[in-house]
Amino acid sequence: MENTASRAKRFLIPTQPEGLSVDFVNTRYWRGTDTPTETFATIDDLLAWCRDCAGIPASMIESFRATHLPDEKTALASAIALREVLYRLYLSNAEGVEPDKKDLAVLREYLNSVAPRSELSRSGGRYEWGIDGQHVDLTCLLSPVLWSAVDLLGGTRLGKLKRCANDQCKWLFVDDSKNGSRRWCSMSSCGNRAKAHRHYHSKPG
Repeated sequence: MENTASRAKRFLIPTQPEGLSVDFVNTRYWRGTDTPTETFATIDDLLAWCRDCAGIPASMIESFRATHLPDEKTALASAIALREVLYRLYLSNAEGVEPDKKDLAVLREYLNSVAPRSELSRSGGRYEWGIDGQHVDLTCLLSPVLWSAVDLLGGTRLGKLKRCANDQCKWLFVDDSKNGSRRWCSMSSCGNRAKAHRHYHSKPG
């Protein structure tokens, strides 16, 4: 039987949808412009995203801080590198081209050290994954993103992955519309901008 000490070294992470990895790659805004907006300017930005969007418990983040924060630049660079690998892999699929083998190799390296999804529990009306909390590193914090990436790359919704038609935006999204004709990451932003642009240029001079 598992003792109290060993139970204390485990963390519970709420299950996340496969779209989480798409949200992760979209943390860089306006990729098609000369000055894209970077969400992860500091390690604190990244850790806040892990907490608020990926469901990483605060106690797990504090455990990471206690042992890895002195190496924050390396950790941040590694997270951004993973994000860009996923973006390129997803973009390749959205554009119907073969992914770069180097990107696949990098993703495999991350997956080799990702926390396994082997302990599923249910609490408070939701399902959670229990993971070993003895050594909380960056890959451990990004486990929900990597799980999501595996689910998306190996699932039926991969064929619905698209790039926003706004060449300045270049966000990715999964098109779950009824007829599969969605073109914009958001009609309220890029879609309306395109409509306004067309309307402006259609007016008589």
